[in-house]
Amino acid sequence: MSTVEFPSSQGHTLTGDLELPQGQSPRAFAVLAHCFTCTRKIRAAVNISRAMVAEGIAVLRFDFTGLGDSDGDFSETAFSANVEDLLAAADWLSANHQAPQILVGHSLGGTAALAAAMRLDSCKAVASINAPAEPKHILQHMAESLSAIEHEGSAFVNLGGRPFRIKQDFVDDIRQQDILSSLKTMQPALLVLHAPLDKTVSVSNAQEIFIAARHPKSFVSLDDADHLLSKEIDSQYAGRMIANWASRYLDQTPSAQADTTASPDRAVTPGAMVTGRTADGFTCRVRAGQHDWLADEPQSMKGKDLGPDPYAHLCAALASCTVMTLNMYARHKQMPVTEVSCHVTHDRLHASDCTDCEQTDGKIDVLQRKISISGELDDEQRQRMLEIADRCPVHRTLENEIKVRSSLL
Repeated sequence: MSTVEFPSSQGHTLTGDLELPQGQSPRAFAVLAHCFTCTRKIRAAVNISRAMVAEGIAVLRFDFTGLGDSDGDFSETAFSANVEDLLAAADWLSANHQAPQILVGHSLGGTAALAAAMRLDSCKAVASINAPAEPKHILQHMAESLSAIEHEGSAFVNLGGRPFRIKQDFVDDIRQQDILSSLKTMQPALLVLHAPLDKTVSVSNAQEIFIAARHPKSFVSLDDADHLLSKEIDSQYAGRMIANWASRYLDQTPSAQADTTASPDRAVTPGAMVTGRTADGFTCRVRAGQHDWLADEPQSMKGKDLGPDPYAHLCAALASCTVMTLNMYARHKQMPVTEVSCHVTHDRLHASDCTDCEQTDGKIDVLQRKISISGELDDEQRQRMLEIADRCPVHRTLENEIKVRSSLL
């Protein structure tokens, strides 16, 4: 992570943190806007960024004017100024790295990201998290102070447990915004993430945003998360979802294509490439062809549980191969099969407890496979399907002699 500085449209120096994927060129660059009166260091912003970085997306998160380490007076800013700050961050990325293709915003930062996305040509995908449908929603949280602001020109308002001076110019700017009507013509793809139980910004705002926007658009429920995504698991989940969703809309620029052929992590070859930063503990990124996801260990093993553990991947390999093989056989034989499911578990048993094993001492690995077949099949057909399951390629691979040959790159 590197700390960067860049000028705002009003001449203030804005401070941000740029995080790049380790050991590979970024798939794309993103700008993340934090929640209203927060800073770039709020845990939700950090976790969202790092989850996206783990997926190969470089992320710049920064402090809006007058907040955190950025210069300027917060009382002199407005919603419009936040949008301009976002565009200034995009300009800096364009000049020093690559134009951002993804904008992400949390709370009012999400509304600002929507507004900025409509003015940023390089933006291909924008994601809002627990965002108000209109900026004027924030006025609900200062309703008792609006009269004082109008008569005095400004007043201190308690926001998030801290006092901020809010001026009439801020209120006037908020009231002039009309985001929903503009969404009808927004070009970037939209992802709306919202917690149904959000008590600060109700989920009805997500509905308004989603209905107003044109396709392509998607919605993700954040289940029981709160407004600030204070639980680490919620913010990390949001970051992973955004990165994976946005990947289908990213431009394959010449530099990215060149990087694909030059880096084994990007190469479309059989097998899988896994990369993990030492500082991230057990968390690592898995890439197989054009697909990527996270692997991890459960919290009981001191992991973060951001993805399946290695043995879960092994079980999934056998289970998925089994389902594919049985469905292919059913189609070939025109059998009345509607669905196949397979549950595989891994365990280690004492060899002395195994009656059909050649090994007689120590422990052996056992993969327990349970298969469910839906359809009007008789007992003979079901037994035949069970026999075919043993012919799946992964099953045969696991029962063959296996050698793992290692070398250093």
